[in-house]
Amino acid sequence: MLDRFIDYLSNQKGLSNLTIRNYKFDIVHLFEFMKVKHIKDFHELDKKTLRTYLFWLIDKGYVKSSVVRKLSVLRGFLKWLVEISLLEVDPLPKRGKIKRDKYLPRFLSQFEINKFLSIPDKSSDIGKRDKALLEVIYGGGLRVSEITSLILKDINLTTGEIIVLGKGSKQRIVLIGNMALNSLKIYLDLVRPKLYDPLKSGEAVFLNKFGSCLSQRGIQKRIKYYSLKSGLPHKIHTHMLRHSFATHLLEGGADLRVVQGLLGHSSAATTQIYTHVTLESTRKVYQKYHPRG
Repeated sequence: MLDRFIDYLSNQKGLSNLTIRNYKFDIVHLFEFMKVKHIKDFHELDKKTLRTYLFWLIDKGYVKSSVVRKLSVLRGFLKWLVEISLLEVDPLPKRGKIKRDKYLPRFLSQFEINKFLSIPDKSSDIGKRDKALLEVIYGGGLRVSEITSLILKDINLTTGEIIVLGKGSKQRIVLIGNMALNSLKIYLDLVRPKLYDPLKSGEAVFLNKFGSCLSQRGIQKRIKYYSLKSGLPHKIHTHMLRHSFATHLLEGGADLRVVQGLLGHSSAATTQIYTHVTLESTRKVYQKYHPRG
């Protein structure tokens, strides 16, 4: 059943491989729940059972934003089951969606980001690669999936412009500054040729020690490694670097619409959350240093 749904998403909906992988991950949780609750048929998925499923996810430690996403995937799956006549009626109510918790993205201060970016050992090849990797993620505000899809022709080393393939296969141009650009040039000139494997590398920008494209998991492992090594009181992840990129731009006076374009947000409302972050940090400074704060 899962394979049929994946085939439908790929051939009829035309979704990207990354989106399909995430959908598959979410539906597997539904099957796991059905197994735990001894549910053998989709007809047993009534409104009450599905509500139990959502609370089961929360009990497993998923935050509401993740449950909201899984609910969206579940709606698509149930709608498909109705279309292929495995369900007569979609059991999910049209209303009563779980509301997202409002939260402020966690970010690093400029002092912390400078400390974090200085950790890779620039005397080693892997250190040079990682230095370039971290500088480009932070300098361009890139998602980890956007880093893995970068190819050589996407990068203009003269202007510092990078063509990025973002969510929904939408292209945008991001800019990186001199520090990121210099680190990237060093990696491309001195390290990538050593890692290059004609059978594996292709045009991928960032390569692992075996010559293959550095995977999302590989990038996350490197960032986790440097997070532990930094001694900073945060669990640093790739998206925190992206959050820091946006927050620091706004703190420096950048226009919200410009930041929206650089991040690849389709809606300004998504970018708006970072203005709350900068207001919150301003409030803390005021309360700490103003005599009547």
